Amino acid sequence: MTAAVSIGDFERIVLEYQAKLRAFAQRMAGNREDAEEIVQDAFVRAYRALERMPESLRQDLRLKGWLYTITLNVARNRLRKKQPAVVSFDTVEDPATFFSQYVERDTPESALDERASVEVVEAALRRIPEHLRSTARLKFLEGRTHREIASSFRQPIGTVKSHVRRAAIIMRRHLAEQHSDAA
Repeated sequence: MTAAVSIGDFERIVLEYQAKLRAFAQRMAGNREDAEEIVQDAFVRAYRALERMPESLRQDLRLKGWLYTITLNVARNRLRKKQPAVVSFDTVEDPATFFSQYVERDTPESALDERASVEVVEAALRRIPEHLRSTARLKFLEGRTHREIASSFRQPIGTVKSHVRRAAIIMRRHLAEQHSDAA
């Protein structure tokens, strides 16, 4: 049986998870300043939640997933306030031709396998809807399995697989666009 997480352990928890959560938040937010604020807010929320949490719940707490979930929620709340750029398809003369330029072989996985810069993948991640973004980050940048992601976000594995697939389609389009611009 594992020992319950206590408030007295919080300094150790912060030291252990701060860098990992900051990297996670930075990939979501796109900059270090916002990531610092997100992680700080997440730790404050985690501390307050631990104070209120009964010993029985702290006994079975999956700390890593719990902290990532809190960080994700703080990031989502912050990013929701920022309006993403909207691309109008009314400006595209022929949408069929526009989408036909995307090449199926340019996938997020192959971009990473070919040692493409993380910045390119992160740029592609920023182009996908927020509700898919965190799942895709964990899969494509952190190499987490579908099962690990499902556990972290307390979602059915089918939902995670669907989110990863939909994110990959959008990212594939962006990566293909980057590829054609570079050519």
